[in-house]
Parts: sequence; structure tokens; C-alpha cells
Amino acid sequence: MVLKPCFRKDAEMKEDMNKCAHPTSIGGEALIEGVMMKGPENIAIAIRKPDGEILVDKKPLRTLSKRHKFFKLPLVRGAVGIFESMVIGVQSLMYSAEFFEVEEDHPSEPSKLDKFLERVLGEKLQSAVIYFSVLVAMAFSIGLFILLPNVVAGLMNFDRHTPGGVLYYNLFEGALRVLLFIGYIILISKMKDVRRVFEYHGAEHKTIHCYEHEEELTVENVKKYTTRHPRCGTAFLLVVMLVSILVFSFTGWHNMVLNIIFRLLLLPLVAGLSYEVIKYAGRNQGRMMRIVSAPGLALQRFTTREPDDRQIEVAIAALKNVLVDDPDADRW
Repeated sequence: MVLKPCFRKDAEMKEDMNKCAHPTSIGGEALIEGVMMKGPENIAIAIRKPDGEILVDKKPLRTLSKRHKFFKLPLVRGAVGIFESMVIGVQSLMYSAEFFEVEEDHPSEPSKLDKFLERVLGEKLQSAVIYFSVLVAMAFSIGLFILLPNVVAGLMNFDRHTPGGVLYYNLFEGALRVLLFIGYIILISKMKDVRRVFEYHGAEHKTIHCYEHEEELTVENVKKYTTRHPRCGTAFLLVVMLVSILVFSFTGWHNMVLNIIFRLLLLPLVAGLSYEVIKYAGRNQGRMMRIVSAPGLALQRFTTREPDDRQIEVAIAALKNVLVDDPDADRW
């Protein structure tokens, strides 16, 4: 695939990273000593093995939207996309972890439960573990960022019989949800092992920027770009938090059980709306994009770090393996 160069001075590039760039649907995820990239047709995982070799695992992308047009519909595609992205992410993370398992001097025998599950599920055991991990992650996220703020807000002394009281109640709940999310991100960013993953996150973003600016994918070209990207998953999750404030406000206030039920039922709508907001903003490069992207870009100060050359090489290897001949196939 030939990439057309886009010539500009470094000062101009720093002033406007979106100038002379085309948004792409290619996305990725930082792994343990590696990067996963998802293109229009394939998924590629590049891992830097302990011996220094870069191993690339490439496989076809299979999603519900490829099987049925219903899953391409607005609102539906966003809700389905989140779940599918989590499945692909957990699967990729488990694959990368296989190369860095801690060796035990005296390996323990599989437990009775392990033997039972392996006997019952057989080859489907790994898939079952992946989907179970996704469900646990979703339950944790929903409990911490959706249900807990609602429970805490319900304990506050708001006048829920007036429109003003209900408004303050929903604003307080939404603000608490956003603060919890930001606090969680900042907290995990302090962990040593996570910082290493965030360096690969930065490599992923810088490499995609380079591709979007139609420059040759080399370490030197990639290094010029920022680690922050407007279509990052972190930015999307923050938009979910903000959109939830608006959507949940229309439900009013009820008893705690009904509030929780309404929020659970409305989560697919929140996810779908959030995706459409990001989609629209990404296609309209201008003030709308800057407004929508600003909070997520600011939060990426904690979720991305400057990578070294070896990490960039891994991200480039992953991205090159999801590119296709059709230049419009990966358009956002």
C-alpha cells in the first residue's frame, strides 16, 4: 500500500495535528509488551517477546455487523460495538500474557474445578473464560460508575418532588460518576506495570496519527506525533459518562430499585448515543470535534506516555498487518 506524504513544518504540525489528516476507523489497544490493531478486515496482535523478537498474530475480523445489516444501524452499532471491543480486548490481552507468565519452581496440579471445566467445555474453555471475564469487567464497571453514584445520590437530601430538586439530584449523580471515573484512571496510572502498558498505548496513538497523516510508517515519522488521539477508547468512555447524565435525567427520580433498573435498561441507549456523537464529531473536523474531544484528550495525559523506539516498532508491525488495498475501506 502506497502512503502519500504530507509535507509540513514541525511548528505547523504541532499547532494543528488534524490538518492534512483523514480520520480512520482503525483502532487498537495496548497489551502486555504489545499492541493490538483492528482494521476493516483483520485484527493483528504484535508482541515483543522476551528474546526481543516481534511476533505478529493476524486473524480475520468477525463481528455481528459483518453478518447482519441490523447491527450496522445507528444506536445499535454503538451498543454492540462496545461489547465486541471488550471481547476482542480481553482475548488479545490473554494472548499477550501467555508470553510473560511467571515460571513456578513447583507447578501446581490443576484443581478439581479446572479439571471439571476442561472436561465439560473442552476446546470451548478458553472462549468461556474470555466471555466470563468480559461479563465480570462489565459488572464491575456498571456497579462502580453507574449504580454506586445513583445509590450515593439517593442518600442525599434533595427535594425529589420538585423539578429543581430532581435536576440537582441528576447533576450530582452525574458529577460523582465522572469524578469516580477520572479518579480511577489517575489511580491506576500510578502503578508501575500499568505505566508500561500506557507507553504502548502512546505508541498505538502515535502510529495511527502517522498513518492518518499519510506518512510512511517509520519510527522517525511516528515519533513526531502526539500520544493523544481524539477517537481513543478513553475519550469514548468519558463521553459515555457525560451522555448518561443527559439520558438519565429524563427518567426523573423513583425509589432506589427502580432507579437502578432504569439505568441498566438505558445503558445500551447511552452507549449507542455516545458512539454516534463520537462518529459525527470525527466526520466533521472543526469546532464540534474540538469540543467533544477536549475532555478525552485531557484525560489521556494519564492513560498515555511517550514510548521508546522499540515500542513504536511493535505498534507499526501491528498496524501494517491490518491495512488493506482499498484506501476508502478504513475511512471513519
